[in-house]
This record gives sequence, structure tokens and C-alpha cells, in this order.
Amino acid sequence: METLDVKRGLIKNLSSEGGLAGVARKYFDNVQGQGDAFSGSHGIMSKISGEYNALGRLVVDVVNELPDFNDKEAMIVANQDRAKWNAFLEEATGYTSKQRSDKSKEWVKKASKAKSGINQARSFMEMATNLSDEIKAEAESLIGEIEAALEADDNTKAAGRAEKLGKLLG
Repeated sequence: METLDVKRGLIKNLSSEGGLAGVARKYFDNVQGQGDAFSGSHGIMSKISGEYNALGRLVVDVVNELPDFNDKEAMIVANQDRAKWNAFLEEATGYTSKQRSDKSKEWVKKASKAKSGINQARSFMEMATNLSDEIKAEAESLIGEIEAALEADDNTKAAGRAEKLGKLLG
């Protein structure tokens, strides 16, 4: 399963064209579903499913069958299927393959930054002797918000709260 960022406003634009299912029908076979969720298949991709989640991200799952690597024709078809997959992702996210890769790295960095912020805050609170109970309580509240955001896969919110936590204790 893979979760990808989607360009702002794209989901709304695609809804007039049948949503994510409408986009999938352009690229894949046996597409079931409507609006912002679908399932289908195509070539070596024996099962494809996708939906836009509540955070406005594309969640896709694909089961690929291995082609016969000794058969040149099978490899050509497999490469064509992969090209269709990439074209679908580009239309469904609004980002090229390189941009999707960069966005994924950025998403991971945000989570890492949030987790690091929690660790730094806890270490600082253990060592600090002059922190008021009020500031400690506010810091713990922010840590709870960060952990909840990370659990909900909202790394942007988690990173923002971590930055606020750093300013509170810094």
C-alpha cells in the first residue's frame, strides 16, 4: 500500500470527470467503483485499488504478477503496463514521478522532525530545573497532539506542533 500527496484542488477538478474511478477507467481494465474509490486490474497488475483519503491523499494498493523474464514480448508488455501505472499516478496526483518521490521524502522528513521534537522536549524537560508546571503541562499537551497527528498519518500537523513545542521550550 502506498500513500501519495495530491496537488491542491485536483480532487475537486477530477470529480467533474467521474473522480478517481473515472481516471482509472482511462488506464485500467475491469474498473469497479465510482467517485473517489475504485478497484480494477490491468496486465501484470492483477489487483489495483485506490481512493482519496480524508487528508486528501491518494492511497493505492497494487498486486503485481511477475512476467516471464525470458520472454522479450512479455517484458515489453510489462514495461507498457508500468508506463500506464505511472501515467495514471501522474493524472491522479498531479505530480510527476520525480515530484512524487520528492513529496514522499518530504512526508517522511516531517514525521522524523516531529518525533525528534518529542525526544528533544522530553530530554530538555528532564534536565531543566526552572520550568514551571504550567509550561510542562502545555508541553505534554503538545506532545500528545503530535503523537495523535503521527498516529493519524498527518505528518504536516505533527511537524507544525513540534515546531511550536520547540519554541515553547526554547
